[in-house]
Amino acid sequence: MDTAWMAWTWPTAIFFIAIAMMLIAMTAWQLVSPSGERVGVLGIPTTRGDRLFITLLGGAYINLIWLGTIGPNLWWAVLVSAIYGLAVFRWV
Repeated sequence: MDTAWMAWTWPTAIFFIAIAMMLIAMTAWQLVSPSGERVGVLGIPTTRGDRLFITLLGGAYINLIWLGTIGPNLWWAVLVSAIYGLAVFRWV
């Protein structure tokens, strides 16, 4: 099996570890304090898991748009994604 097509670098590993840690943390949070659905600005009922999914999907789009328009320096895109994530968990 040839895996030379994928660049497994430390930033890539950190990315996947961060996603795994978010999923573990959200699972623990749900077990300790089960959440109910709430309706936010989207007008649809969402749970914490739904808001995490919306945050991850939006963060991916923010980073892809940043990469396509501004360039490969993604640290500012990560900051914008974090602010977006906080907004999603607060108002969606």
